[in-house]
Amino acid sequence: MQQIIVDIQISPDEWIKLYQGVARDVHTTARDGRSVRFPARILSRFYLRDGICGSFRIIFDGAGKFQSIERL
Repeated sequence: MQQIIVDIQISPDEWIKLYQGVARDVHTTARDGRSVRFPARILSRFYLRDGICGSFRIIFDGAGKFQSIERL
């Protein structure tokens, strides 16, 4: 298993665009400098009325397939 750690801040307005499908992926930079893109849907359980804010560990397999996500 491989992992990346990302720091994310998504406002409620930005989240609505993601949720409605206007945009489907989140593009960000991992702490190790890698540019990453992943489906916004994996963040849905972390949404609060202020949006999504925090550090997350995303675990994926050797083929790059999503396995799990956790808030740090």
